[in-house]
Amino acid sequence: MSNIIINRLDYARIKRCINDAKQIKSISNAEAEKLMQELDSAKIVTPEDIPSNVVTMNSIVRLSFLNSNKQVQFQIVYPDQANFKENKISIFSPIATALIGYKVADEIEWLVPAGPTNIRIDEIIYQPEASGDYSL
Repeated sequence: MSNIIINRLDYARIKRCINDAKQIKSISNAEAEKLMQELDSAKIVTPEDIPSNVVTMNSIVRLSFLNSNKQVQFQIVYPDQANFKENKISIFSPIATALIGYKVADEIEWLVPAGPTNIRIDEIIYQPEASGDYSL
């Protein structure tokens, strides 16, 4: 696993979302555990210290599925903001969990129903921290 980077506000908010979701049972223990492991392995920095090439909460990312060359674009959001029609994907979704804290050009193995596939982060179209939006 690559050393991922997360800003301290995202870290605290995601942990709070996990705890809230566990209380109302809207996240499985396995999903919660995987996301917690990602968070706990991360380097935590201030929002101002996040490099502009790192996927953070509210980032709009473009990625490629390397086995099919299919590209997708979406925004990683908190669960209450998720909206599939607007391409807003919850941090609780497996793909968002797989991407958070990684950098442009990183390749990540992701397990889909058909088996493992590799995805590459091609571009961060919008990252709040790079735009000076430190409190989103």
